[in-house]
Amino acid sequence: MKYQIMKIEDSDAKEKITLEIMNALPKWFSPPEDIIKKSRQHRDFPFFAAFDGKNAIGFIALKIHNEFTADIYNLGVLEAYHRAGIGSALLAAAECYLRSEGFKFLTVKTLDSSAEYEPYERTRSFYRKSGFYPLEVFPLFWNIENPCLFMCKCL
Repeated sequence: MKYQIMKIEDSDAKEKITLEIMNALPKWFSPPEDIIKKSRQHRDFPFFAAFDGKNAIGFIALKIHNEFTADIYNLGVLEAYHRAGIGSALLAAAECYLRSEGFKFLTVKTLDSSAEYEPYERTRSFYRKSGFYPLEVFPLFWNIENPCLFMCKCL
């Protein structure tokens, strides 16, 4: 499969890509008002997108916490493109950028396994194979039905 990863600087493009991809992934992203909120937040974040031709098929948005730590605020790849290396390529581009900027840690928050939701079993597996380690579960970070698993990797 041929695709291209690009760093996106244009705020409108970041918002448009976020809305298109998150709305196409209801197993991972909801409700609609949360997607809209995140699409607006992404306007100010470092942002990379994967393209198949002119069509965006995935993205990663990074939230900067401090001079040492950034967070994968959102990562999404259209389901038809899962297991094609696109998530890994987006993550690699983000990590390269963060290392060049002097960051030491990359974190991510995802649904903990105690919630028993299959799509997020694949998400946790992706992060584990990408070098992330679970640090702590925050049962009420989002809400009681969605316990938050906090993971980290050294850059």
